[in-house]
Amino acid sequence: MSNAANGQRLEKSLTPAQVWALALGSIVGWGCFVLPGDSFLPQSGPLATLIAFGAGALLLCFVAVVYGYMIEYTPVAGGEYAYAYVGFGPTGAFVCGWALVLGYVVIIGINISALGLLVRFLLPGVFEFGELYTIAGWKVYTGEVLLMCAATLFFGIMNYRGISIAGVLQVILAFALSAGILLLFFGAVNVDTASLANLNPLFAEHRSPAMSILAILAISPFLFVGFDTVPQAAEEFSFSPKKARNIMLAAIIWGGLLYALVTFSVAIVIPYPEMLAKMAALRESGETAWATGVVCEMAYGKFGAVVLAVSVLGAVCTGINGFYVATTRLLLSMARGGILPTWFADIHPRYHSPYKAILFTIGIVLLTPWCGRAVVGWIVDMSAVGTAIAYLYTCLAGYKVIKNTPSAYAPGRLLICGVGAFVSILCIVLLLAPGSPALIGPAPRWIMIAWIVLGFIFYRITRPDWIHLPEGELRERILGSRDLPVFFHK
Repeated sequence: MSNAANGQRLEKSLTPAQVWALALGSIVGWGCFVLPGDSFLPQSGPLATLIAFGAGALLLCFVAVVYGYMIEYTPVAGGEYAYAYVGFGPTGAFVCGWALVLGYVVIIGINISALGLLVRFLLPGVFEFGELYTIAGWKVYTGEVLLMCAATLFFGIMNYRGISIAGVLQVILAFALSAGILLLFFGAVNVDTASLANLNPLFAEHRSPAMSILAILAISPFLFVGFDTVPQAAEEFSFSPKKARNIMLAAIIWGGLLYALVTFSVAIVIPYPEMLAKMAALRESGETAWATGVVCEMAYGKFGAVVLAVSVLGAVCTGINGFYVATTRLLLSMARGGILPTWFADIHPRYHSPYKAILFTIGIVLLTPWCGRAVVGWIVDMSAVGTAIAYLYTCLAGYKVIKNTPSAYAPGRLLICGVGAFVSILCIVLLLAPGSPALIGPAPRWIMIAWIVLGFIFYRITRPDWIHLPEGELRERILGSRDLPVFFHK
């Protein structure tokens, strides 16, 4: 009999520090170091980007507070999938889970691929052997593929052997990440050429200030997505679920500050339009264009490579680790609900990990090194939409729970749920509405459409297997209890 059926649950071994590190490390990934020169400054300008970081962190805090309510209500693996079931039933849970699962897996892949970018900058030519092909301008090399596959297996095996090991490593890496970014910031502001005048123009010249801010604000669900590793791991808390809200808020605020520090460091050393022109020239010549790396070298010389390596390795490895947890717990919960085969719900008798879900995730992630950064990046752009959909389901489910639970009812809580839902809808509209400054590109849109079509087909195929399961059995599988109230009409 599968673990989904016999009710076996994950081991409670995660400490508050480990959960905070999981969230922070998932928030501050490769994008913190790559996007300032590639996206943030070209699209919006320095001041617009910093304002958007602050506004995005503030608005996502409303969403995180709702997540805190839901974690207290049902502290089980699966996070948004379980909450969507509470509020909207099996079909809503399917839509929410399907919106998240691809994005989670690919975020692991994009962090893995960031290792290729890092070694190209720090060790030029060392892993660039055995050229295979070029995809969307990115050359794929055998050496880099081997490196990324080794990293995929390392973190996969570590998670296979239990989350407590992964949690300890996550704390160490989160502190290394924070220390590296602080060193980068203090080094940058002390460069001889550093000046606030270099931040001009404060907003993108081809956009109004408001549109410049919205271009970054719209991708806040992607930038801060890592805080929802906390509800995914809720079943493994060794502490009261009531602490989860403050853990998520602390991770979002500190993560937003780290994003701001890196972007400010890139913009203040030399006039940022000159920096962008320099990066464009490097790309045209076939060299590695990395604005953060250039600033680090200017600040610390050869030692800058060490500072950068500490920061980026901390960001990449914590991102990989955090989303291994999020992906596999989501797969576990979907299997418990009967949407995926119960094979995914099996828990290792010794390591107490969802080991089959981990093996599956390893297999999928091993494909991403062969795809090139551009293709994986397209799917990450699409995943921002899926993340916002999951936020919306959680906020609406939270509204239903609070409104219908006398002990939890409070007008202020309902207002927070409403603000969280509004933020989620705003992000979805900005990402998909024609003419929006944050409209995702054609390639991500086609991938999103393909994923929706595939989801519809999968839904039609699997629905007969789970739609007729007794509602009490589904509650026990997904929520761990037959007695916990749900708020949907079957």
